Amino acid sequence: MRRRTLSLLPAAILLLAAGMTNAYSAPKTLLVLGDSLSAEYGLARGTGWVALMEQRLKAQKNETRIVNASISGETTSGGRARLPALLAKHQPDVVLIELGANDGLRGLQLAATEANLRAMGEASKKAGAQVVLVGMRMPPNYGRDYGDKFYAMFGKLAKEWQAPLVPFMFEGIADQPQLFQADRMHPTAQAHPAILKNIWPRLAPLLGAK
Repeated sequence: MRRRTLSLLPAAILLLAAGMTNAYSAPKTLLVLGDSLSAEYGLARGTGWVALMEQRLKAQKNETRIVNASISGETTSGGRARLPALLAKHQPDVVLIELGANDGLRGLQLAATEANLRAMGEASKKAGAQVVLVGMRMPPNYGRDYGDKFYAMFGKLAKEWQAPLVPFMFEGIADQPQLFQADRMHPTAQAHPAILKNIWPRLAPLLGAK
């Protein structure tokens, strides 16, 4: 009986290793929690940075499942309220938080925005997800003090979470008015490849992409 048990060990080890390999290589789920900048506001469907990212992943035969839960006009308080149900339903491996711009444009208290973002990051980590935070800057007419504190908030939170930070979503396009729609706030389809270029280096490693 003992010899038979021992003879079965190699097969059992191989099955266990195969199971571990499958678990490790299982497709990941990415939850994008954002506002109009990630919800293709004013754009043809399939031309925003999230859709471009999905196309890039498919080209690499990367089977990451993307859940784009972005809503135009969303604030951090709205995202905070929606996040628990999204985490429970989709069980994401990675949560990308692209929120805060609408708080800033409405001149909301930074303390409240920071508290909402912190709650979302902590909830995501508690659910077992890795977090990527996308930073934003305010237009200069909001005042330098408010703008500096708003921008610094993202770096502060990412450092607390030891999470990847995209310092500025509009890096390389903010000073090019031709890349924005008539409202001067929402980028055109031509700008979204550059937005993806800013986000990709922080996100791709978490998805097993190149």
